[in-house]
Amino acid sequence: MTGDAWTLSTWILPALVAITLHEAAHGFAARALGDPTAEALGRISLNPLRHIDPFGTILLPGFLVVMGAGFLFGYAKPVPVDPRYFSSPRRDMVVVAAAGPAMNLVLALAAAILYHGLGLVPEPAGEWIAYNLMNCIKFNILLAVFNMLPVPPLDGGRVAVGLLPRALALPLARVEPFGVLIVLGLFLVLPRLVDGFDPAALLLEAPARALTRLVLLVSGLA
Repeated sequence: MTGDAWTLSTWILPALVAITLHEAAHGFAARALGDPTAEALGRISLNPLRHIDPFGTILLPGFLVVMGAGFLFGYAKPVPVDPRYFSSPRRDMVVVAAAGPAMNLVLALAAAILYHGLGLVPEPAGEWIAYNLMNCIKFNILLAVFNMLPVPPLDGGRVAVGLLPRALALPLARVEPFGVLIVLGLFLVLPRLVDGFDPAALLLEAPARALTRLVLLVSGLA
């Protein structure tokens, strides 16, 4: 394979697995807490097509790549959740929101553990699998960190709404309709307006490096 085809082939599978299981984890957690909505709509599924949003998953990231934005952003279809089924709506919404990023950390750890078995795989398949596993670690950790930013509708925003006192939670919840615009403004617009301002390095790269070190340590790779 050419360089571009090789790179693409080692990122597609990790990305699809990360996004699919992230979304399915939300639905599974909701079902476990009594809400059948996601299951009834087929969102507890390992089929990526169930979770892909044509604009958020394909067109928006593709546009940012073509424009050379320097920051890749996208989203899948939100998993429908009806908190009326929950015994403790605020607490249970925190659990449902956190389930997606938690799944990504589990996938990163699983990929790191599987790395130990590469010696059993013949070349050139071994090298290709090694890159898939490395990219699985990177993508899942970045997805977990990004989604835990405290801005609704990101998972971290919904966790914050569930944990903060109501006086702070209600104003934060009202931000949700504008959350995507806030994220795009923070990571794409402000760095172009403020010289030396790099929110990705501060909010994403530093915690991602720390989590990567932890995953490598726990898996025995470090």
